Amino acid sequence: MARYNDQAAADRIWRHPRYRELYEKLQEQESERIFCGHALDHFLAVARLMQIRNLEENAGLPPDEIYAAALLHDLGRAVGKERGLPHHLAALEDAEIIMKDAGFTKEECTSVLEAIASHRDAGIAEEKSLRGFLYKADKSSRLCMICPAAAECSWPEEKRNLVICR
Repeated sequence: MARYNDQAAADRIWRHPRYRELYEKLQEQESERIFCGHALDHFLAVARLMQIRNLEENAGLPPDEIYAAALLHDLGRAVGKERGLPHHLAALEDAEIIMKDAGFTKEECTSVLEAIASHRDAGIAEEKSLRGFLYKADKSSRLCMICPAAAECSWPEEKRNLVICR
């Protein structure tokens, strides 16, 4: 990755005008949502869980890619319906533009985009990869055990995160 002296890659993503536009749109769309939200606290929880797993398993994944995947993985929720795509696919076009503008290489973009595109695929949960770590962290970041809307949630019990540590 081309290094910038002024800010980390995650900060460049966070400050990117298109990211901010989509993030604000997503926050407006979810302002009345009673279920799991998709705000910065979720994105950072996912990133931190991914980085912990990365370190525990000595996977050697670059933190810039971990934070990029976490910050961008649910951003497609802001435009998915209007694009007629599920959110994990609707995120790809904007994520690639944002990452390129933030200084990521083509290879880094490919790795993160693959993780975003597959982050809903349970079959990758145990992979020691950016894809697998994103899937697992996205699910385990949810606090289903204390959710005030649990009774109304459509997630089956087996998908809910009901433990503190996995």
